[in-house]
Amino acid sequence: MWSFLGLINKNLVIAIPVVMVFGFLYGIAFPAGFLKSLIIPFTFLMVYPMMVTLKIKKVFEGGDLKAQVITQIINFGIVPFVSFGLGILFFKDQPYMALGLLLAGLVPTSGMTISWTGFAKGNVEAAVKMTVIGLTIGSIATPFYVKFLMGAELDVDIAAVMKQIVIIVFIPMAAGYFTQQQLIKKFGMKEFQQRWAPRFPGLSTIGVIGIVFIAIALKAKAVFGSPNILFLILIPLSIIYVFNYILSTFIGKIFLPRGDAIALVYGSVMRNLSIALAIAINTFGPKGSDTALVIAIAYIIQVQSAAWYVKFTDKIYGSAEIKPKPAVPEPEAAGDTIVEKTMVPEIRRILFATDMSQTAGHAVRYACSIGHKYNAEVTVLHVIPDILEEFSSGAGIDLVEHLGEKKWKEFNKNGIDKARETIRKRIAETSRRVLEEIPRCPVAEGSILVEVGNPVNRIVSIAESGNYDLVIMGTHGHGKLEEFMIGSVLAGVIKRCSVPVLTAPLPKQ
Repeated sequence: MWSFLGLINKNLVIAIPVVMVFGFLYGIAFPAGFLKSLIIPFTFLMVYPMMVTLKIKKVFEGGDLKAQVITQIINFGIVPFVSFGLGILFFKDQPYMALGLLLAGLVPTSGMTISWTGFAKGNVEAAVKMTVIGLTIGSIATPFYVKFLMGAELDVDIAAVMKQIVIIVFIPMAAGYFTQQQLIKKFGMKEFQQRWAPRFPGLSTIGVIGIVFIAIALKAKAVFGSPNILFLILIPLSIIYVFNYILSTFIGKIFLPRGDAIALVYGSVMRNLSIALAIAINTFGPKGSDTALVIAIAYIIQVQSAAWYVKFTDKIYGSAEIKPKPAVPEPEAAGDTIVEKTMVPEIRRILFATDMSQTAGHAVRYACSIGHKYNAEVTVLHVIPDILEEFSSGAGIDLVEHLGEKKWKEFNKNGIDKARETIRKRIAETSRRVLEEIPRCPVAEGSILVEVGNPVNRIVSIAESGNYDLVIMGTHGHGKLEEFMIGSVLAGVIKRCSVPVLTAPLPKQ
């Protein structure tokens, strides 16, 4: 089931139009009024899973303040007023249609903001902050924007709108955060991220397609009777999205580095249509179906355009490796040669691979210092060589078959538990010393990974699959044998790893 939901979530470009067609056919053939009773359950299912996976702590981390400020200026100072103006222009005598345009342009960011930013190789951490900040501000501000801009045309009950937002945003947000903390407490951060977190977007997708189905089914007969209404809705919606893409791309290219610029685009263009749809249907009664129709059609443009924008990001911003800085020529002292300065790659995620030797104890200070300087996340990794596996391979004996898989896992589990406890104690000791010199010890804040297997294979695999920006390792251990073994691991990692590796030898006595 989870794989099927994941497949749908990855193919929303196809799934949402298909659901809209089925909703339209259902609304034509069958009574759809009873579907309104399913709106609240689907709304909760749509919003709650997204809250479970949000990293709310990221909001309080620095490093991309300019991107955050620019994004929210676009989200709340420009787009809502453009949407309102187009609503008045295109739906002068249909205020609930105009309200649909306003809501479609008013509540910013969704879980897809984070996903599409990741697909485009943008700054995912910045996108997470934009999502949390935009969702919170948008939820609080929406009733007042609607009252201020549409109050002359519609009877807007601020208390009623706020009540719905509490039900469909803040309660799921609190429940989602509580669920997240309980899962992390029970299973640990690693298992939560690898096993549980990937499941929730699929559940959210059920809510999204359910709400879209209901919105289209409720208006199916009206659309069937007047199909030209679809084109009247598509025109202003297309203008809003084209304007937003052009504006955010232009500003991002001028003022921000590549990763932040991509996050800015998806943090401002991607609107939380799910919440807008729920507000429309739950707050404005039967007339809200006109509003919901506009928002439902916005899904088509939003999802399709987001997918296409990913294809053009490298052409717009350059490749994701190292983006050249705009020409800042400086003449060399010895002549007229011009030297072009290039921008240093961003360091946001560091993998510190430790063998728990004396050298690793020295190298960890580099992980702390660099992590603090760049406000980067540091993950501590220790790999336990799988001695039984190596013996099996060398002796030609399948020990898993002889010992049984359960005992095999227990053998490794004991080693993992002891290593993890040792690392925790050493990190606590290191943290106390580091905090005497700098105000933050990122190693103490990060996660601990203890793996079993070939050290070179595991370090390289985790560094590359985890999108780390830097690997830090010590150069050798205590004695000659350990120096040879650790040296061979380091040499293997440097040779095979596509991520930059920083080596830290012990200082000479």
